[in-house]
Amino acid sequence: MSQKKPGDSNQITRKYFDSLLIEMRHIDGVCPSTQFKLYGETFRTPVMTAALSHLDNVCPDGMEKQAEGALRAGAVNWAGMGDEAELERIVATGARTIKIIKPYEDNDYVMERIRHACSCGCLAVGMDLDHSFNGRGEPDEVCGYRMKAKSLEELKAFVRASTRPFVVKGVLSRQDARKCLEAGVQGIVVSHHHGIMDYAVPPLRILPQIAEEIGGRIPIFLDCCVESGADVFKALALGATAVCVGRAVMGPLGEKGAAGVEEKLEEITGQLAGFMARTCCADLSSIDASLIWKP
Repeated sequence: MSQKKPGDSNQITRKYFDSLLIEMRHIDGVCPSTQFKLYGETFRTPVMTAALSHLDNVCPDGMEKQAEGALRAGAVNWAGMGDEAELERIVATGARTIKIIKPYEDNDYVMERIRHACSCGCLAVGMDLDHSFNGRGEPDEVCGYRMKAKSLEELKAFVRASTRPFVVKGVLSRQDARKCLEAGVQGIVVSHHHGIMDYAVPPLRILPQIAEEIGGRIPIFLDCCVESGADVFKALALGATAVCVGRAVMGPLGEKGAAGVEEKLEEITGQLAGFMARTCCADLSSIDASLIWKP
């Protein structure tokens, strides 16, 4: 068991997930559908892979194997940092993929990556703005690339450059949610990037405020510490459109490759369906905050 340390945002987030309870309802219950629609396409589940990267450390061709598993599970696949050739291999699996680009200091390079992601057939493209700074308040550096915080005007330019829906990852405030709407963003990921900052508010806790700010105008995805169907149900009830599962698929990916990812996504989806059946939720739109009890 990992040692607890003050301010560990992942431990804080996990504790908050587990503190929420679900109300049972049975009269007029039906077998539920977990069908999920996004950007004009239909998927079997709102449980998606997270924007992971460098998965060759987990298994050979790990990024492609993750994509294959998502495809088999009828799920959306996300891809994090990686070169253009890798993205082309990921898309070639047939998985509908959302490509997340780092906030590189060089905006010309950002534009090149946006154009490439759009041209090779990604479902959507976006940026994880929470990787702008390191823990000392300096521009972050990732794999030799220098990062830079982006202004609202720069974000607007990225949105205009994309021919696919543009998504911002790392939204953890009403203020950023409001600015994303102003920029014309077409999706946000509520996330603290697996604890990139200590004492970060749990994404699930601030989700209702962000959902209120968004007002149903764009999809809201939730990331960080999602491990089970119960976690997914709670996120959907509090305002998420869908969720991203990251570290929970890495073990199965390492053990069984694409089959492991498929099995884990289907397991979590099955758990979600179980909670939906026992709360009289016929479909994803039936899940709402009235089902959640807070301490």
